[in-house]
Amino acid sequence: MRRLLGVVAGLILAGTLTACGGTQATTSAATPDGGSSPKTDAPLKVGVNPVPHGQILKFVKDGLAAKAGLNLEIVEFTDYVQPNVQLDEGRLDANYFQHIPYLEEFSKGKGITLSWVAPVHIEPLGLYSKKIDDVTKLAKGAQVALPNDASNLGRALKLLADNGVITLKEGVGVKATERDVAGNPKELQFKPLEAAQLPRSLQDVDAAVINGNYALEAGLQPATDSLVLEKGDDNPYANGLVTVPAKVGDPRIKKLAELLQGPEVKKYIQDTYKGAVLPAVP
Repeated sequence: MRRLLGVVAGLILAGTLTACGGTQATTSAATPDGGSSPKTDAPLKVGVNPVPHGQILKFVKDGLAAKAGLNLEIVEFTDYVQPNVQLDEGRLDANYFQHIPYLEEFSKGKGITLSWVAPVHIEPLGLYSKKIDDVTKLAKGAQVALPNDASNLGRALKLLADNGVITLKEGVGVKATERDVAGNPKELQFKPLEAAQLPRSLQDVDAAVINGNYALEAGLQPATDSLVLEKGDDNPYANGLVTVPAKVGDPRIKKLAELLQGPEVKKYIQDTYKGAVLPAVP
């Protein structure tokens, strides 16, 4: 009778564990924050802009990931908002499309917390035009389109200032806004637009400062087509891998960061983009 009672108690205990999700213990492990970590071979869903982020990540997926035991799922976006929104909502495990200044500005504006993991590459910002072939030929009153997000707007104005087109108030640097333009001898008219729209705006404006990824998507070659191009040396705008705080310790995230910063990816970037995209790690 005592043995029978023991068997019944064991069955009741097993049923209780199953109802509480106890059967998942065979596929996940407890983490310090009280959550659970996914199996290391579970798909890692990463949001990217198509060029060059998606191309670089596809190179990793096709040639490096399987050997490293990494199962990558690439999700492409054509904007700078949804990759962060969907990461925060848990629909992605990580994203790779942005630099730290944009991440900080976005997180502050949306009231969310995302975590920087590792820098991968730099996309030099450039000034492009369909109407002139030299920056000195910008006419008085010319209309110049700029990215309208705060981090890239300041970066674009600094590019113009670094090349003598305008002057900025002392000390503002990449945090400049249009109100910080101290000198505008050509009386340029600035037209802030969503970054993805800038290549299409070239038909309607005299020139546009375009982010490197959108320039490449539009068939522009930054190294040869730009009127002026941002320098890569000591550039704070490296694009990198981002995740949520709870997944910073995920071994899959760590492995992906290692691959993205590895010698194979560095060589791929150098051979493929020929200066239009620069590795962030020496």
